[in-house]
Amino acid sequence: MWTANLVILVESCTQFDQPNNSDAENDDLKSAIQSVASTSGVDERFILAIVMQESKGCVRVWTTAYSHDNPGVMQSDEGTGTCNSGTESAPATVQNPCPASEITQMIQDGAAGTTAGDGLEQLIVQAASTDVSKFYKAARLYNSGSIVDDNLNLGVATHCYASDIANRLTGWVTATTLCTLD
Repeated sequence: MWTANLVILVESCTQFDQPNNSDAENDDLKSAIQSVASTSGVDERFILAIVMQESKGCVRVWTTAYSHDNPGVMQSDEGTGTCNSGTESAPATVQNPCPASEITQMIQDGAAGTTAGDGLEQLIVQAASTDVSKFYKAARLYNSGSIVDDNLNLGVATHCYASDIANRLTGWVTATTLCTLD
């Protein structure tokens, strides 16, 4: 999955008008995913799918801020890891290069959770499934905080999120989503 997504990772920051990841930053991102997967028990492919969905892996992605801040490559719930604390409408100082420690913290925040919110590790448990649906339910919970009537496409946030994660886990890299629910 990593090799397939490298074509996106090397130009991922263009969409945010930021310098693209260096080879060293991409190496640090891969290492952070592997390390946090090992300590959290969250499959590294699932972490990578969320990273690609949230930021395309741009280590200098801005922080989304609706009811609260969601920083870093996983746009975690009030995480502390970021190399760009600004928002789309309020630029901030950007770290370039992005330190390996910040990249690891971004992955830690999203996979293992923060003091403000659950990460993938906790959400997989909350999904309460023993089959692969636990990943899609956890993805929906990660994106919106809830599942409405067991339908992963209903409720707030990105309606196609779980579908897009499922596609990413089966090898989808550069195709355009065919989901029309958003």
